[in-house]
Amino acid sequence: MATVVSHQLIGSIHRPSNSKASLFPKESLYLPIKFRQNRFKIEATTASQTPVLDTLLSPSTPYKKKTNEASLILIRHGESLWNEKNLFTGCVDVPLTEKGVAEAIQAGKRISTIPVDLIFTSSLIRAQMTAMLAMTQHRCKKVPIILHDESEKAQTWSHVFSEETRKQSIPVIAAWQLNERMYGELQGLNKEETAERYGTQQVHEWRRSYHIPPPKGESLEMCAERAVAYFEDNIQPELALGNNVLIAAHGNSLRSIIMYLDKLTSQEVTSLELSTGLPLLYIFKDRKFMRRGSPVGPTEAGVYAYTKRLAQYRQKLDESLN
Repeated sequence: MATVVSHQLIGSIHRPSNSKASLFPKESLYLPIKFRQNRFKIEATTASQTPVLDTLLSPSTPYKKKTNEASLILIRHGESLWNEKNLFTGCVDVPLTEKGVAEAIQAGKRISTIPVDLIFTSSLIRAQMTAMLAMTQHRCKKVPIILHDESEKAQTWSHVFSEETRKQSIPVIAAWQLNERMYGELQGLNKEETAERYGTQQVHEWRRSYHIPPPKGESLEMCAERAVAYFEDNIQPELALGNNVLIAAHGNSLRSIIMYLDKLTSQEVTSLELSTGLPLLYIFKDRKFMRRGSPVGPTEAGVYAYTKRLAQYRQKLDESLN
């Protein structure tokens, strides 16, 4: 029997990365994703281009050297309406329950003093609600704004014209690659009834095996391929540049990313359980991901990554609020 792996007990991993640049500048926020953002507008660039920050500021803002440390926060969305009904949800787009809203708010309180420069979510509403509700509790009081690049009109109509407002905003990037595993013909079915129909062992294989997909659905391996590739191409470069990132996503897409961060085997990841609404913190420093566990509360610094840089950030945050 496989040993159950707690998401609070996973080790760290050494990873190569690009050169670093700044962390949490007062004057500006640099967001060199594989795209370039102009006023909350995303313009495609090639992978070979050096990431350059246009972003939430005027193009004339000078580039600043960042520190070599960044925070990565992972949050599984709060309880959804189909979680509550014990239904296979997968890529069906359902919102949070009242309990899920409370979980998201509580998660926000737990990360309220950890800097956040950039937010990634899936394209599903339950993950986006979790990110937005969590940020209502953040002490920086910046407003998360979902970027829309689905059409030229969407880009134009969502343009923010005030530079001061842009400085007080956090861009939110929704990516389908971070979506929950697609459960195929199981989506919408009751989990207990499905076990009675197909047998407990078969349903367990569909849910927990790494390689075996449900009928017309994705295996965890297939989910990991898209989620980890997106993380490597779009999120890890941000961390390497010192941008602090929050990811609000789903059980299987986050398990896939944690498998990558912590070098878990396919057997270990199938035993990994993630609680809804419970944040998990990593520090990216010196090309390593260091897991710091789950923050318990904004005043319990010893539980998570209370580094010198975070201490300085909290001090500046307190000074700005007083």
